[in-house]
Amino acid sequence: MQINVVKKSGSLLSTRPPHLKMLPEFYLTYLDSQLSASQLLTLEMLVWLLQFHKQVRIERLASCLPLPILYESRRRHIQRFLILPQLSIPLLWFPLIKRIIFTQIQLGTQVIVALDRTQWLENNLFVVSVIWSKRAWPIYWQFLEHQGSSNLAQQQALLRPMFRLLKGYEIVVVGDREFRSVELAYWLKQKKVYFALRQKQGNYIKLKGQDYQKLSEFGLAPGMKLFLTGVNFTKKKGFGQFSLAAYWKRKYRGKSQDEGWYILTNLSSLSAVLKVYQARSGIEAMFKDCKSGGYNLEDSKACVERLTNLVLLMAIAYTCAGLQGQVIKSKGQQRYIGRLKELKRLTRRHSNFWIGLYGQMWIAALESCRDWIRNLMLIRPNKRRFFQKGLRAMALIQTAF
Repeated sequence: MQINVVKKSGSLLSTRPPHLKMLPEFYLTYLDSQLSASQLLTLEMLVWLLQFHKQVRIERLASCLPLPILYESRRRHIQRFLILPQLSIPLLWFPLIKRIIFTQIQLGTQVIVALDRTQWLENNLFVVSVIWSKRAWPIYWQFLEHQGSSNLAQQQALLRPMFRLLKGYEIVVVGDREFRSVELAYWLKQKKVYFALRQKQGNYIKLKGQDYQKLSEFGLAPGMKLFLTGVNFTKKKGFGQFSLAAYWKRKYRGKSQDEGWYILTNLSSLSAVLKVYQARSGIEAMFKDCKSGGYNLEDSKACVERLTNLVLLMAIAYTCAGLQGQVIKSKGQQRYIGRLKELKRLTRRHSNFWIGLYGQMWIAALESCRDWIRNLMLIRPNKRRFFQKGLRAMALIQTAF
């Protein structure tokens, strides 16, 4: 096989065939201004490997990296790439995610921001993300040096860059029971940020004119809702009063939740609290997509520095697939990518992320198997009409890339 090498004179963007553009044009334009030609091509190849092999282990990436050099050289090439100073979250990722949010969410509207952690082996990844279309986009992340929950200082350090990026939006921070501290709520209130932070049932609160009592003593039962204002959430002085939203989903189709929600908030109504807190599940879906349900992040044995930059590559790949899936759906071609409905399933089967990911794989397979497809179409002329429709769908889907 002969490979023609094209030397870079200015930008590589114009020399890249349309079917090899794994990233949207604005990703490439920005990354081209920050990385050298070699670095950008390596980044694109690694994103391509993430999308098609769904694996972040350096050994597995090296085994599939399409460079005509020794395996050990490919492995070292990836290792050296993953410690480049150019792979900086503020330098490389913040401008991209800011552009994505600005184009997808109207300035001045509400943005739901979720805090959460995921850990495997000795790794403890702490992430702040923006909820979008039942999934989450990672904004900023850090690997904690200890196991278990984050503390207030770490939470503040993760949130501060997000405040600067989302200036001009109405921010609502949501978090599970790890982020229940009244200190965090008070700090967010000072920053003029809304929040909905789930509480443990053993926490004490005080209503006006009453003594302190545990949340579990409120007698919340399936189907019940409460919204209380003027609540003290700690015996310490100086934090002021907040609101308490309580909700226990009623039993449905023979299934019920094990316990209800108690949520510390400064939002003005129960419906507003439930809407934003229910959206928090988007970050759990993102973690699943990045771990065993997608990129298999937990298989990586890399050091923290390389892991941090592997997450950066995943963030680029993940948002890219989500945006491409959105375009495919807008063109009405998702039926060529996956099943739209399932029996007894109320929600659609595939998210924008999976539609975009499968779309990339389908297009690449069609490109690789072009001769087989042509021969199959010739020997099955009775299916020509369906093949032609599929080729038109393929052409439409390619415009998403």
